[in-house]
Amino acid sequence: MLLSEGFGAGHTRAAYALSSSLRKLSPSVQTKVLELGSFLNPKVAPLIITAYKKTVLSQPRLVGMMYRHQYKKSLNRFTTLALHRIFYTHTKNIVNQLRPDIVVCTHPIPSAVISRLKRLGSNIPLCTVITDYDAHGTWISPEVDRYLVSTQEVKSKMLEQGVAASKIEVTGIPVHPNFWEHPVKEEIREKFGLKNMPTVMVMGGGWGIMNDEVINNYLTRWRDEIQIVFCLGNNEKVLRKLEQDPSYNHPNIRLIGFTPEVDKLMEVSDLLVTKPGGMTCTEGLAKGIPMLFHHPLPGQEEENCQYFTAQGLGEPISSLEVITKWMNKLIHEYDSIQQRREEQLKSIDRYRPMQSAQSIIDMLESNKVPS
Repeated sequence: MLLSEGFGAGHTRAAYALSSSLRKLSPSVQTKVLELGSFLNPKVAPLIITAYKKTVLSQPRLVGMMYRHQYKKSLNRFTTLALHRIFYTHTKNIVNQLRPDIVVCTHPIPSAVISRLKRLGSNIPLCTVITDYDAHGTWISPEVDRYLVSTQEVKSKMLEQGVAASKIEVTGIPVHPNFWEHPVKEEIREKFGLKNMPTVMVMGGGWGIMNDEVINNYLTRWRDEIQIVFCLGNNEKVLRKLEQDPSYNHPNIRLIGFTPEVDKLMEVSDLLVTKPGGMTCTEGLAKGIPMLFHHPLPGQEEENCQYFTAQGLGEPISSLEVITKWMNKLIHEYDSIQQRREEQLKSIDRYRPMQSAQSIIDMLESNKVPS
């Protein structure tokens, strides 16, 4: 059983990525993905998620202050008790009905809830997958049997917070197996009506947040020489707005709403402009595509941005000059950009794309009870 929450799309994408990878490694494994709060409280959960989203958009500094203030603190017992009593009253019933051999959590809240169930007597194995390049204290609970983390740096941060080394495995963040494949580019271009020319892909994060009109409009200046694909996710309001804007009505500009084929669009793009969510960054990593990061949210997105910048895999948009530099690279140094991407893909195996799923299978095997 893979448990997530709807606070941003990345956590649930990680759960589905694990589900696909588990079945690919072991077809006999059955999986069930649930956004726990939405499943148990379909009326209340969307209201809470919407309120959280509005807070993130309108008060990012407040979110950052809360993130840093709670950095080394687990969810306290009062909070987990409140979550259990008010929001997840039926979690134990769900576990008893589905009777999973292992619970895997890709969000800290269901991890805290299952941890409390374990404190109350449940002996179900619990694996928690940290879906960012940082280790916030809310992920950490003594009842977690294994943590799967993105990097050695994250493991070191968890060791500093008192987690036993034996509980932590560096596996990388799981992304869907499709991101590790490389289909024929000509077929993808034909499917999406794209041209064979330097291409920039613009994403607004899991919620389709595309509120940076300055950057978006600035990118359109290169529309005669560079193809620009705007992926707007479920943000239909912004999609309709851009469709009515003459600046975006151009043969080399494509406006795309929600699509399950982001992996294919990344495959035929040469540069990714995105918010630095942990999942999106890892998907870009799997595709070997260089990334530009706009407006990271204070907290985990800032940490993700710093990590990928330090690794030479991306660069923050600190000014419009950064965009100018990359647009000129795409126009005048296209071959060198493609060559560097090919080199990046050759070293991709060190990220062990299926290691997260393999670690979970190992846990299944070690906890198997003879029938």
